[in-house]
Amino acid sequence: MAVSRTWTGDEPVRLNKFMGQSGLCSRREADALIADGLVAVDGETVRDAGRKIRPGQTLTLADRAEAALAEGVTIVLHKPVGYVSGQPEPGKVPAVRLLTAANRIGDGAVPAKDASLPPIGRLDEDSRGLLLLSSDGVVAKAVIGPESDLDKEYLVEVAGTVTEAKLDRLRHGLELDGRRLKPARVTRIEPQRLRFVLREGRKRQIRRMCDLVGLEVVDLLRIRIGPLELGDLPEGRWRVLTPAERAALVG
Repeated sequence: MAVSRTWTGDEPVRLNKFMGQSGLCSRREADALIADGLVAVDGETVRDAGRKIRPGQTLTLADRAEAALAEGVTIVLHKPVGYVSGQPEPGKVPAVRLLTAANRIGDGAVPAKDASLPPIGRLDEDSRGLLLLSSDGVVAKAVIGPESDLDKEYLVEVAGTVTEAKLDRLRHGLELDGRRLKPARVTRIEPQRLRFVLREGRKRQIRRMCDLVGLEVVDLLRIRIGPLELGDLPEGRWRVLTPAERAALVG
C-alpha cells in the first residue's frame, strides 16, 4: 500500500522539508526520490526538488520508493534484564548478542556479527521488554526523531506506599534535571503495579520519577512503542519487523 501524507500547515512548504518533518525520510533521501520520479502530489509526479506542497495537498510515495527506503532492517527484541541496549562498557553484555538463530521467532536472516544495529530508544540494563534495533533511518526518525509523537507504554512494579497524591504527582508536576516533564498517563492496575504511558524518554525517567515520590521500581517492562506491541514474544527472543508494522510506525 502506497504511503501518503497530507500537508495540514498554513503555508506552502518545500517537499523535501515536508517529507523530512513527516518522518518519511531524510531531506537528502527526499531529493533523490523526487529526482527519480517516485514522488507525486495530488496524483501528479513531481521531479523538481524545489517544488512546494500547498495546504490540503497530498504527497504519495511510489511503491518502489518505499522499497528503497526499507532496505534497512529492524529487529523486534524482548530484552531481558542484564543486557544493555547500545555500546557496552567493559563487562557489560549488549542486547545484539541475543540475535542468534536459536533465539529467532519466524523467518528472517540472522544479522551478521558486525552488522550495525543501533537501538532505537534506550532500555536500561535493569529493565526488560520491547526494544528495537535498526539500521533503518526512517524507522529511527519516526520513533525517536524530534518530530516523533509515538508514546511508549510500561508496566512497573514498585515498592513503597502508593497513594493518589503520589500518582497525581507522577502524572504532572515533576521535574528532572531542571526541566519539567511532559504530562504522563499513570494508572494503578494492582496494589503495587502501575501502568505508565510516556511521550518522552529521558534517561532512567520512570525510575527517577518514582524516586521523587518515594517509590522504588522493582520491575520495569516496556510493552508498547506507538502501534507496535511486545505481544507474546518470549523474553530473550527476537523477530524481524514486518512491512505492515513498519508502515504503522512510520505513520
